Amino acid sequence: MTESYPVVADTRRLNSKPQDLTDAYGPPSNFLEIDVYDPQIVGVGRSRYTTYEVRMRTNLPIFKLKDSCVRRRYSDFEWLKNELERDSKIVVPPLPGKALKRQLPFRSDEGLFDESFIEERRSGLEQFINRIAGHPLAQNERCLHMFLQEETIDRNYIPGKVRH
Repeated sequence: MTESYPVVADTRRLNSKPQDLTDAYGPPSNFLEIDVYDPQIVGVGRSRYTTYEVRMRTNLPIFKLKDSCVRRRYSDFEWLKNELERDSKIVVPPLPGKALKRQLPFRSDEGLFDESFIEERRSGLEQFINRIAGHPLAQNERCLHMFLQEETIDRNYIPGKVRH
């Protein structure tokens, strides 16, 4: 009778090539960075609103521009969210809240234009757009490309996928 020994997986390390400075400090193989910054208050009185700079840097081939910068307001983020919910199969994360109480008159602070509120909203919008843009299915949606790379949003665009 011959004894059989259990098969043990080989646990030796794989031989990998030594990493040089270019590999260690060069650009990552695939990256997508989106910053929402530089909030600016536009207009006067009841027609005042805040805009944010949205800067994208990437080397993903699906995006035609590798570095783009556009100015967007909260309602543009709402438009993007609604378009993705309507036309794509992804679960769209929530936007930071609408802040209805901040729009009430006779407040002791600046309401919607209070610095701490603007910073909180900016941070929430940055998280939102990074979660969306990082989703492989969302990266194919024309509305996302328009939001990130076109100076103005054409709200009459034909929804669809981006071909690369």
